[in-house]
Amino acid sequence: MTTPDLCVVVGATGAMGTEITLRLARRGLRVLAVARSGDDLEKLAAADQRIIPCIADIADDSAIESISALVDSPVRMALFAAGLPVRGSADTIPPGDLAMATNIKVGGLVRLLHAVRGHLVGGSRFVTIAGSLGLEPGPLDAAPGTANAAVFNLMRQLSALYGPKGVTTHTIAPGPVDTPRLRAFVENESAETGQDPEDIWKRYHAKTTLGRLPTLDEIGWVVETLLAPEAAVLHGSVINVDAGTRHGIA
Repeated sequence: MTTPDLCVVVGATGAMGTEITLRLARRGLRVLAVARSGDDLEKLAAADQRIIPCIADIADDSAIESISALVDSPVRMALFAAGLPVRGSADTIPPGDLAMATNIKVGGLVRLLHAVRGHLVGGSRFVTIAGSLGLEPGPLDAAPGTANAAVFNLMRQLSALYGPKGVTTHTIAPGPVDTPRLRAFVENESAETGQDPEDIWKRYHAKTTLGRLPTLDEIGWVVETLLAPEAAVLHGSVINVDAGTRHGIA
């Protein structure tokens, strides 16, 4: 059987999603790039003819039909890389933002599944980016900590549901990565706490045993590695790519 050449990336125009989308396209794979902004998708698609733009809001059920309408062959990899627009401590976050975060990260993941499940075949990969805050949250991480913890649980469920069908599931848990989104979070934390942004950056670096943050290129490499047939053995696992940020043993 011919190896499927279609990948689906949700959150394709974010910093991490762009890196992954371009890397998969350079590998010779067609990539259905899913995001809300048509302008950003147009710019991304202009970089490689293998990139197929798909305007959809993964926070809405309409995304299921928008994505599935463009999936025209078996899916090699479906990847969820959408980020969260909300952050703050339990003291400061509007309670409704917790529901918003869960709708995006958990509901969005299920919407992606519903959009592609009819095209998942033996050897397909179903992948999500779930921040390590779901494992080791800090005091200011109410939304990403709570939502990503739910993602870890959901992906464990999917591993049991789809593993017997030959579809492997993989959860990638990066620590902080130097992206525009993280820089915005640093500015927000500085405004909330009064700390100097440079001190916050030093704290991020100090938490890694490698002494630096992971790069987008390194995260993209991990995703690309999952395309290898041997990566099936990583089914159901959480892949920590955090430069030594996580401290737990298990």
